Amino acid sequence: MTEMLRYFRWSFLVTIVGLVAAFWLGLRYEGSLGGALSFLLVGAVLAVLEISLSFDNAIVNANKLRDMSPVWRQRFLTWGILIAVFGMRIVFPLAVVAVAARVGPFEAVRLAATEPDTYARLMNESHLSIAAFGGTFLMMVALSFFMDEAKEIDWLRGIEHRLRRMGTIKGVTYGLVLAVVLGFGLALVPAEQAVFFKSAIMGLVVFMLVETLSHVLDAESEMQSAARAGGLGAFLYLEVLDASFSFDGVIGAFALTQNLFLIAIGLGIGAMYVRSMTIMLVEKRTLSQFRYLEHGAFYSILALAVIMFAQSLVHVPEVITGLLGAMIIGLSLLSSVRFNRRLTP
Repeated sequence: MTEMLRYFRWSFLVTIVGLVAAFWLGLRYEGSLGGALSFLLVGAVLAVLEISLSFDNAIVNANKLRDMSPVWRQRFLTWGILIAVFGMRIVFPLAVVAVAARVGPFEAVRLAATEPDTYARLMNESHLSIAAFGGTFLMMVALSFFMDEAKEIDWLRGIEHRLRRMGTIKGVTYGLVLAVVLGFGLALVPAEQAVFFKSAIMGLVVFMLVETLSHVLDAESEMQSAARAGGLGAFLYLEVLDASFSFDGVIGAFALTQNLFLIAIGLGIGAMYVRSMTIMLVEKRTLSQFRYLEHGAFYSILALAVIMFAQSLVHVPEVITGLLGAMIIGLSLLSSVRFNRRLTP
């Protein structure tokens, strides 16, 4: 119990401060104890939503952080959390509204503070492009893991063995993702297809740029100093990955409340727990102890990518997204435990 408190003490502190802030925000906006309690409850639900949607993010972060230098690992766990909380949970929704409404950033803040309904409508109108971009990027992340010919461990061998063999074909990952994008795009009405395809291609381009930049920067780091390997390139990769994970949580949050500041509080609390889980996974070397846990995380990412594409056609409740990811990771953990038991004499 003491060890758990060591990893999550900052998360617990942020939870207390955040829920107090949510209560105060409710008093300010609603002017009643009932309104304050309502804001408090929504803030707590948003935190749980973010944790359930981002547990796989913590596993992937931990996997990447294992190969990062101590300096860049610490930078990700400090600067990264600031970018995650303030960048994706506050700046990103404001930027989306500013672009969609063709207004300046200060006007976007004014809309969020004084016209939350208008603000939420503008965010929802941007949902199609966000779903296409995020779905494409996350599907590339997942398939790049499974179609890596250097991957040695399979969880679902029948599937992963075939995918790994397909990975020997140059460009096949991009081809599969483009085929999925084409399938979902053609199912849309013609008026929406241009936005969907443009955003999906942007997701693909960003993935290529981040991957290329990561390899170039880390290769230069290795040549200059082994201690600097796994530096800026890996940091940028994790930040874009976190951004893609955050799309679903930010959009889903508007189903619970239109108040940007309450959304930032709730999702910010959840982001702190993701950081704490990441640190615990790295320091306790949990991924090496449970050999299929990482596989479960990437299957969960693949499922999230498909759900984001599906949301361009139908509404998928956030609870389904969270439960599906948790179920997949839970099954991979159970398989890992069974494997370890078979090895124990």
